Amino acid sequence: MSPPQGSTVPAPAVAPLPLAPAGRQHSLGWRLVWTTLIFCVFFILVSVAALTWTAWNAGVERMDAELAQIEQIYSGTLSKAIWELDREALQAHVQSVRKVPAVGSISVQVALANRPAEVFEASRTGWTGPGRAPTRHLVLSYEPYPGAHETVGELVLQGNEHVLWQQLRRQLATIVAAQLLQSLMLAGLIMLVFHRMVTVHVRRIAEHLARMGPGNLSLQLQLERPRRRRDELTQLESGVNQLQASLAVHLESQRRYEQELAAHRDDLARLVAERTAELESANARLQSLARTDTLTGLPNRRHFDETQAMELRRARRSSQSLALLVCDIDSFKDYNDHYGHAMGDRCLSAVAQALKTHLVRAGDLVARIGGEEFGVILPNTDRLGAQLLAERLVKAVADCGIAHAHSPAARVVTISVGLAVLHPDSDDDFDALFQRADAALYRAKAAGRNQVAGLD
Repeated sequence: MSPPQGSTVPAPAVAPLPLAPAGRQHSLGWRLVWTTLIFCVFFILVSVAALTWTAWNAGVERMDAELAQIEQIYSGTLSKAIWELDREALQAHVQSVRKVPAVGSISVQVALANRPAEVFEASRTGWTGPGRAPTRHLVLSYEPYPGAHETVGELVLQGNEHVLWQQLRRQLATIVAAQLLQSLMLAGLIMLVFHRMVTVHVRRIAEHLARMGPGNLSLQLQLERPRRRRDELTQLESGVNQLQASLAVHLESQRRYEQELAAHRDDLARLVAERTAELESANARLQSLARTDTLTGLPNRRHFDETQAMELRRARRSSQSLALLVCDIDSFKDYNDHYGHAMGDRCLSAVAQALKTHLVRAGDLVARIGGEEFGVILPNTDRLGAQLLAERLVKAVADCGIAHAHSPAARVVTISVGLAVLHPDSDDDFDALFQRADAALYRAKAAGRNQVAGLD
């Protein structure tokens, strides 16, 4: 028979749940704390060791690159000084190199015919040896005339280990501090999240189960947490109260699917962002390549034409003068025919760097506008200023000392420069300015090359 409506069915008698045996209790929270701290210490040691090793190797590579750069800079001047037996210049170069922080010791051995070799050396104060620092050896040779190579000595550069240790100590302090701070923050975050999300509610469930008995089975377990959360604690609460295992499994599955969907969405967004960044980087590189001469690294004719249009508008708007230099390497065809196109390419690069180095103002531009022809745009520059700069450029190229045995102007590579200035009150366009500069260039060529000519 069914019980009368409104009556209460007594709960069946249930034996009290057995309590945990008396003794020392071990908190899950403290176990997590110790486990996290041990892992953090291990992580710090491994990370510091790996990063320290990486920092040391990077420092050695940087020092080796600096020593290689010093070799490249001083090898030519040292070879020339040895060939000319200029001992004062050799000693000056040795002392100059010794002052570089990366250099611990420098030794230049001069090979003399039928005489004992001379050694010019210098070392940093307190330097005892390279230790783990790199050491470089370079055989010095000199070209007294094209096609001849004479071995004149040997250059030995030994790195300064003290500099490596100084750099490592500075980096090690940063590495240790960063790893320690990161690990402590991670441990604190894990412990805080575990305490707030797990420990408090597990203690609540344990207390509820300890109070449960035959007379209070109807007392439901209520955790003090937002009801919208659906996780393992929700499953446990539902199982104790209503044995709603099926519903708890369904809710947990739904939560897991939502997390996986969110993870896939985040991965898709990340992939889209990466592809977009790659396309933007590729477009930027293409734009740069389209305006740069690949051989000399200078702006090309396209960049030159865009700049001249912009500077012409600016000069007229500001009522300022605009100067143009057209530079051409003298007898470059003869140079190519005699030395070959590979040496010709090197010659072009050297001349381009000489021109670029002597343009100190931010608005000045030098570009390669033809085979061996360069254009220089000088905003807000009058006739005298352009003349002085053009003469400096002619001298700078000649000072490079690039041998040219078939030049009627000099025994080295030289340039001729045509100069023209567009005055603020002139109505000429840039094409007319370029024609005047080009005509001045032909005047410089006809007058014997290796000089500056102007029609203004």
